[in-house]
Amino acid sequence: MRVKLLTIAALLASTALFAEEEGGRRIMAGPSFLEPLEKRDSVLVWDQFHYGVELKDIAEGTPIALPVLDAATRERTAREGHLAILKNWQLDSVKVSGRKDTLARYDIRAYLTLAPEIPGDYELFELQCLVGRDTLVFNRQMMQVTEPSIDLETFQPHDIHPQQKFPYTLAELFPWIYGIGMGGMIVAALILWLVTRKRKEEEKKNAEPAHIRALRELEKFRGNKHWKPDQQKAFYSGVTDILRAYIASRYEVGAMEMTTAEIFEGLKGTDIPEELYREMKDLFERADFVKFAKYTASDEDNAQVIPQAVRFVTTTYQAQLEEEIPGEAGNDKKEE
Repeated sequence: MRVKLLTIAALLASTALFAEEEGGRRIMAGPSFLEPLEKRDSVLVWDQFHYGVELKDIAEGTPIALPVLDAATRERTAREGHLAILKNWQLDSVKVSGRKDTLARYDIRAYLTLAPEIPGDYELFELQCLVGRDTLVFNRQMMQVTEPSIDLETFQPHDIHPQQKFPYTLAELFPWIYGIGMGGMIVAALILWLVTRKRKEEEKKNAEPAHIRALRELEKFRGNKHWKPDQQKAFYSGVTDILRAYIASRYEVGAMEMTTAEIFEGLKGTDIPEELYREMKDLFERADFVKFAKYTASDEDNAQVIPQAVRFVTTTYQAQLEEEIPGEAGNDKKEE
């Protein structure tokens, strides 16, 4: 983080010249640092560097001063040493330590940004820093600068090459293969679960006796709320569809795909009582008028629909039981 001037009092001297404090010591503080902004094996012309010093364990409030490089100094350095100083002193604090009840202590980096203008061997200038009353002197750095080795006589510029395409590796494709595979397995498992669930529901539905299923579904249509003119078509269609399914199961007549006339033609000669047969035929014919001729049935007719349908189912089922167990009805009469 950037060190603020208010954090350490007088962190950067405002004077144009750097001077040693009277009574202070001159201390050799070790090497300075030289860091390239672009990491490469060699140093080329106009590569930029940070050239500076590191100050360790500086107490809060300690006055620090650095030599201020004015415009004239920077111009002279560039002219005589072929070294451009691109930015003046910059300060960073790299570490702050200390407890709340004590003064903070800082590790500080101070550096310039510079760049060599021509190739050659450079012996950089000595860096000094005033900390309190003491002057810290840091060893100068050496730098060898080269220039790109281009033979201008034989050099021929080439067009920009298009972006090279490399084949995909298995490591690059594996996440996609894994993701698609897992997604496919999840989808397949979901489809299998839905199919299994639907099959179980169908098996459960088919395992239920036809008369029980018909009576339960007819119960949904009880009440006069289905008798409104705009709801009669749905009412009669629902009831007759339930009866068609029951007839198909009870008498093995393809009632779901037949017309009313074909259904009752197929029911002739069965165990259905004559009166009940005419009653059901009348109900189906009235339903056809409601569904296809926009006929509106009376409340009296509507009130008879569910009782007639229930009577048809229970009567025919009772007859089926007597057929399956012929002696049961006679035994019942004897007991009475």
